[in-house]
Amino acid sequence: MAESQKFYIVKRPTGNCEIIAGDSVPDNQESQIVEQWGPFESADEAIARRVGLIRSGKCQPK
Repeated sequence: MAESQKFYIVKRPTGNCEIIAGDSVPDNQESQIVEQWGPFESADEAIARRVGLIRSGKCQPK
């Protein structure tokens, strides 16, 4: 059985949040990240959390 992939929500300097998949946030993107949440077990969970962050004003919608 394959390992489950982890998902992270990252906030960019523009205020938008996006979901990225992987074991961790890539080092080459560290300078472009203001805030980070996760890891989440599924993409659905990450999407739901991102919606919550938008509603709470922590992220801007795209």
